[in-house]
Amino acid sequence: MPPVSLQPIFLRPHPGSNPGGIDSILVTLTHLATSELKLTYVLSGDISKLRIPAPTAATRADGLWQHTCCEAFIRAEGSPAYIEFNFSPSGQWQAYAFTDYRLGSLRQPVSDPQIECSVEPDRLTLTATLQSADLPSGNHLHLGLTAVLDSTGGDMAYGALHHADGNPDFHHPDTFALEIDLK
Repeated sequence: MPPVSLQPIFLRPHPGSNPGGIDSILVTLTHLATSELKLTYVLSGDISKLRIPAPTAATRADGLWQHTCCEAFIRAEGSPAYIEFNFSPSGQWQAYAFTDYRLGSLRQPVSDPQIECSVEPDRLTLTATLQSADLPSGNHLHLGLTAVLDSTGGDMAYGALHHADGNPDFHHPDTFALEIDLK
């Protein structure tokens, strides 16, 4: 099976947050012939206005969502259970498994996500590759793609495909706005 790429998707800033110097967040998903799912996040704008964690060893780490990071929330069709992956520009990552809305714990993936990051003055590109064995079972998936932006001014901003009403909440079922088939 050849790789299948979905149309690039733009994340929208939460109405209550200011993305600072970031003009756009674009995400592209590619289902590779090797059954991997590759997510590429491109943050464009004045990257100097973002606090970007320094590169480090590709290890698990908690609290990545408290700084600039990209995230993916994934659930199978018809299931309240979902998984969450956090990908830091530092190369660190974290994975969680939830049985329902915010009811979960750390998750041990079959293999570590592969993260690559490049930073230019006007662009940060982060690519994370997940093995199909680490995705929820089933071919029809619902995704919530998100980004947390930590500005040098101390403000936090939140980008997502769709925001639920109220405060930023990437776990809310309404944020799983992208449906894909991995057949």
